[in-house]
Amino acid sequence: MLTFGSSSITIVAVIGVIALAALVCAAVMRKQVLAAPEGSPGMQDIAKGVQEGASAYLNRQFRTLALFAVVVFALLFLLPGDGGIRVGRSIAFLFGAGFSAAIGYLGMWLAVRANVRVASAATRPGGRAEGARIAFRTGGVVGMSVVGLGLLGAALVVLFYRTDAPAVLEGFGFGAALLAMFMRVGGGIFTKAADVGADLVGKVEQGIPEDDPRNAATIADNVGDNVGDCAGMAADLFESYAVTLVAALILGKAAMGEQGLVFPLIVTAIGALVALLGVLVTRVRGNENGLKAINRGFYLSAVVGALLAAVAAFTYLPSSFSELAGTADLGDVTSDPRVVASLAVVIGVVLAGIILWITGYFTGTTSKPTLHVAATSRTGAATVVLSGIGVGFESAVYTAGVIAAAICGVFLLAGGSIWLSLFLVALAGCGLLTTVGVIVAMDTFGPVSDNAQGIAEMSGEVDEEGAQILTDLDAVGNTTKAITKGIAIATAVLAATALFGSYADAVGTAMAEVQEIGTGLVPAMLSFEIISPVTLVGVILGAATVFLFSGLAIDAVTRAAGAIVFEVRRQFREHPGIMTFDERPEYGKVVDICTRDSLRELATPGLLAAFAPIAVGFGLGVGPLAGFLGGAIGAGVLMAVFLANSGGAWDNAKKIVEDGAFGGKGSEAHEATIIGDTVGDPFKDTAGPAINPLIKVMNLVALLIAPAVVILSVPADANQVLRIGIAVVAAAVAFGAVIVSRLRAARVDREQADETAAVPAR
Repeated sequence: MLTFGSSSITIVAVIGVIALAALVCAAVMRKQVLAAPEGSPGMQDIAKGVQEGASAYLNRQFRTLALFAVVVFALLFLLPGDGGIRVGRSIAFLFGAGFSAAIGYLGMWLAVRANVRVASAATRPGGRAEGARIAFRTGGVVGMSVVGLGLLGAALVVLFYRTDAPAVLEGFGFGAALLAMFMRVGGGIFTKAADVGADLVGKVEQGIPEDDPRNAATIADNVGDNVGDCAGMAADLFESYAVTLVAALILGKAAMGEQGLVFPLIVTAIGALVALLGVLVTRVRGNENGLKAINRGFYLSAVVGALLAAVAAFTYLPSSFSELAGTADLGDVTSDPRVVASLAVVIGVVLAGIILWITGYFTGTTSKPTLHVAATSRTGAATVVLSGIGVGFESAVYTAGVIAAAICGVFLLAGGSIWLSLFLVALAGCGLLTTVGVIVAMDTFGPVSDNAQGIAEMSGEVDEEGAQILTDLDAVGNTTKAITKGIAIATAVLAATALFGSYADAVGTAMAEVQEIGTGLVPAMLSFEIISPVTLVGVILGAATVFLFSGLAIDAVTRAAGAIVFEVRRQFREHPGIMTFDERPEYGKVVDICTRDSLRELATPGLLAAFAPIAVGFGLGVGPLAGFLGGAIGAGVLMAVFLANSGGAWDNAKKIVEDGAFGGKGSEAHEATIIGDTVGDPFKDTAGPAINPLIKVMNLVALLIAPAVVILSVPADANQVLRIGIAVVAAAVAFGAVIVSRLRAARVDREQADETAAVPAR
């Protein structure tokens, strides 16, 4: 029986105090951001519209998701297990979901108040450094909150449940991942519907600037930046933090016993200190490029985090695996646990740094791939789209290869022990997430600087020098957003790989309680052999689910953007005074359309993610479900990187042309890059980022249902009827949602065709 000593309790209590200190630091930095000048009344008026729209959207979204959370809370009680564990897991689910929602709301709330302050900073001497400081410090608040709440939730569960904590934390991670996925999908649909609609009508059809106040979609576009990139990404990185911790604690308990349960918490607590250091040292010096300053802060914090983790390993862990009380068979591992744990953390930190570099190379405004995409604008939109797709495909291979190399490196460290290597993969994820505070700050920097540029352009109160400062900050923000998406994908893969091991642990535990397996189909359903045809079916279905999910997300943006295009066209057509500044556009109508459509569309991909693994698990067995997870991880990493980096390259290629290359603004090359950027919008900000929580949600669902699948797979006529019934219902829910989505798409097409026919020809 694994014990939990008083020294471990003391360490976990100290970690809880560190989590509270991180939240205090976030509150202090929040006060510093809000102390900056808000700018002119005109700027404040625009910012207020963005604030109201963002708050209204998230409030409506949370009311919708609250009902879903209550249903899942009740369903978790039906899973097999000890009564106390089931209650704790369900309550932890609510806390995970609540923390994820709180992080998302906090990110949005502060970002929509920081944007006007960054715009105001550009009007004063030293505006570049001051604007970058405010934007990055805003992200620092969200980053410290992510670290604080994630660490606090895990520490409290470990203090209350001790050695049973991993089972309870499954609920915490599931709640965080589920809410993050919905916020990612809903916010992504909102932001890209507004962005695409604004670009197609305003920039392409009317020939007006991107953030021109005459475009009715501009406020919705700025709102979308915050509910998608701030709220959605903050929630996404929080659930990465939570889920990686869950996997590390489950596997740590199996591999190293009590020390394996505590050490991942120590590593992530170091991340709180590192996050504060990274945020405080990131300062732009004079006319220095903002990306250089941000990279400097990231790399410094990463190195410090790796060193402190090594110190913690050599201080806390014993020198031999024989001194550890893990339950997993580690074979003949003779290496020093202090060394392998330290190196695993280093691998995670190095992985983050390499992905930062790779993503920056493929999406940066000064790098060859993006310059190539911009150069293809001379021959039209088609070649811009083709070159961007090529960049995305190529970058996906390199990123996936680096992640695979990291996993192989961890496997070599483990001396071939599967269980130890899985724990070390989770530990590498914890190492990568020691920098999560800085990563969140980098991501939030993007939408804050983007909004600041929009506010400046709409108010018309920023001179040419200030406008150039904000343009430069926006370009940096595009790159940092792409970088954080790449790092988020890496954390998703490491967490999903570790959860894969946790799933095997759950299946093994359940199988140990089965007295008789029987003959026929049952052994094949319970087998993990990849050579089995039914397991390969699971692999194919897992990969197919990623493609279907991505297609649904992009198609949802297409429909919502179509509605925005028709609305903005209507306003220009029926109110000609808008173009002469004699009439004010109806911004609120566009915000309402985005809100309605995004909330309506987010249900389909969410139901697919939750019910597809249930259908595969109960329908085909735990072996095919393992294949399903493997297929989803493999296809997910490639698809997510492809979508994110293609979109990032298209976005910055447009920036290059707008800065004067190949004819500059208003040229045919500019129009070509606008089309490329429009195609890339749902790639990089909706479908791509949503794959991260998707693969973790599916892994967590599989982890939660694994014992029930094993129990219902053993020979018993009543069990088989119930098992097949659950599979049929789950499949009906998943594919029923897809069918409803297709029918809704057909109805929208008919309505738009009728509306087009009713408009008099020009």
